[in-house]
Amino acid sequence: MLSQLADVPDAVRFGDKTLSGERLLACAAAVSERVRGARVVAVDATPSAETVVAVVGALRAGAAVVPVPPDSGPVERDHILRDSGAEAVVAADLSRTSGATFPDPAPDAPALILYTSGTTGAPKGAILSHRAIEAGLDALAEAWAWTPGDILVHGLPLFHVHGLVLGVLGPLRIGSRLRHTVKPTPERYAAAGGTLYFGVPTVWSRIAASPDAARALGNARLLVSGSAALPVPVFERLRELTGHRPVERYGMTETLITVSNRADDPDRRPGVVGVPVAGVRTRIVDDNDHDVAGGEIGDLWVRGPMLFDGYRNQPPFTGEWFRTGDIAATDADGRHRIVGRRATDLIKSGGYKIGAGEVEDALLAHPAVREAAVVGTPHADLGEQVTAYVVADGVTDRELIDFVARTLSAHKRPRDVRFVARLPRNAMGKVQKKLLET
Repeated sequence: MLSQLADVPDAVRFGDKTLSGERLLACAAAVSERVRGARVVAVDATPSAETVVAVVGALRAGAAVVPVPPDSGPVERDHILRDSGAEAVVAADLSRTSGATFPDPAPDAPALILYTSGTTGAPKGAILSHRAIEAGLDALAEAWAWTPGDILVHGLPLFHVHGLVLGVLGPLRIGSRLRHTVKPTPERYAAAGGTLYFGVPTVWSRIAASPDAARALGNARLLVSGSAALPVPVFERLRELTGHRPVERYGMTETLITVSNRADDPDRRPGVVGVPVAGVRTRIVDDNDHDVAGGEIGDLWVRGPMLFDGYRNQPPFTGEWFRTGDIAATDADGRHRIVGRRATDLIKSGGYKIGAGEVEDALLAHPAVREAAVVGTPHADLGEQVTAYVVADGVTDRELIDFVARTLSAHKRPRDVRFVARLPRNAMGKVQKKLLET
C-alpha cells in the first residue's frame, strides 16, 4: 500500500510538523517492532502525525487497526476496545526509528476495523481488508485523476473513512503529499496551497461564507465534498467564488466510495454524486427487489471489490450485493442522486413516496434558510406528513410551505415547519435526525 512513499521528501504535514516519507516509514517500523504478533491494536486517532505513524506501523506489522475517536466518552471507548478485541492501544514516538522490514500483509487480511456511528444500538465494527482499501483507493485515483503530483489538503478527523482511508491512506498509496490543517478552518485551507481539497458540507459552507478564503482555492484542481449532502446554495456559491464545481461522491463505512463524479466530467451538478467507480455496479430496486425505471427512487444496492468483510463478532458478509439502506435515483446518463436514508428520509404520505432530500434542497433554495432537515411524522389521515426543521431568519412557516409548493409537487410540501436554533450534527457534519424532536 505504501510503495511510493519513501521517495517523498515532505510526505506528511500536520500544522507545522513535517515528515518525509523516509522518516515516516522509519518511525512506523519502530511501531511495527513493538506490535509484532498482535492481531488487533487500537490507535487514539488524534489529528496528528503520530496517528499516521501509529496506523502505518501497525498495518505494516500485519495488525488490524482500530481508530478510536479522541473525544469518545468512557462507555463508547470501552465498547470499542472490548468489541474489537484490541490487544493494545498504540502510540507513536517520532523520536524512535528502526530499519526493520516486514513482509506485506496478505491481501485478504483485516486492515481496519472502523466503528460506525449508527442511529440505533452500540457502534458496530466494520472490517475492511487490505485488498478492499487498495481497490477503493485505486478506483478513486482513476476517477479523480489523482497522481503523485497532487497535494491533498484537509482537516478531517482520522477515525472515519473520509479522513483516514481517503485522506491519509490515499495519499500514502498514491505517493502524493498530505497537508492536514489540524482544524478545518477557511483560513487554514486557503493558506495550504493544495491541488486537491477534501471537506464535509460544514467545512465547505464556512469556506463559502469566507469569500477571500474561497477565492484562494481557485488554483486547486478539485474540491471534493462528502460524508453528507452538499446543500445546493453552497455548491453554487463555491462555483461562483472558486470557479469550481465541487466533486460530490457517495460511500459508506461498509463499502468505501462506490459512486463519484469524475474529474473529467465538466457537467457536475449539485445534488448529484456521479457514476459507479471502476469495478462497481449498482442497482436501484423497489420494495419487491425489482429494478425501478430510470428517474424513480428506490433502494440502492452496490457491489464491488472495496466492500467490507462483515462486522466484528457477527457473521461475515458473503452476499454479492450490499443493501446500503439509502434511497436513490439515476438520470438518463446514469448519474446517481441520493435521496437519503430509508429509515429516516423515505416519507410515505398519502400513497406517495417522498424523498426528504428533495424537500430539503427546495427549502435551502429560499434565501432566508440556512439549514433544513426534513422527516416524516405521524399523521392520522396521510400515515406520515412532511415535517421540516429549519434554521432561518425573517420568514414564516406559511411562506416556506408555499415556497416549496411552487417548486415541487404540492404533495411534497411540508405540512409543519418548526424553527430551531441549530440542527444536531455528528463529527462529520451529518444531521442526526433521530435527535430531532418529533
